[in-house]
Amino acid sequence: MPEITTTVNGTTVRQVVDDRLLLLDFLRETLGLTGAHAGCEHGVCGACTVLVDGVAVRSCLLFAGQVAGHEVTTIEGIGSFPDELHPLQEAFWECHGLQCGYCTPGMILSALDLLEENPDPTDEEIREHLSGNICRCTGYVNIVAAVRHAAVALSTRAEEVTGR
Repeated sequence: MPEITTTVNGTTVRQVVDDRLLLLDFLRETLGLTGAHAGCEHGVCGACTVLVDGVAVRSCLLFAGQVAGHEVTTIEGIGSFPDELHPLQEAFWECHGLQCGYCTPGMILSALDLLEENPDPTDEEIREHLSGNICRCTGYVNIVAAVRHAAVALSTRAEEVTGR
């Protein structure tokens, strides 16, 4: 069994892992980071979405060994909860972009991936980018509104930091 070194939510992790251990199981069972959820376990629903080197990926489709040397960010790593929510987390709360919450971590991380690439997306671009994340509760209207709200908040925050 190989030993891997990776960065998870800003912390270096060195761990011996089984060759067949999925990233999802590594995060949940080995590291206790339960924000990524096991949904379909086929990469279709998006409930297990995490960021690897800033790009949204399905953790149920990757082996833990594949993230050796890479940076993994889970929902637990994007805000400084309980002190401060990330603007996307706050927007989902303010815009009622969640109901049961099962899809929410994956939705938020997919939305973060989008906003890093396109800070001012249209509703259609938001829907397209989140099309790989299934929500059975909300109907997506409030999720799209939350992403739009977060885009404005992140833009305002950037303007405050840069002075422009």
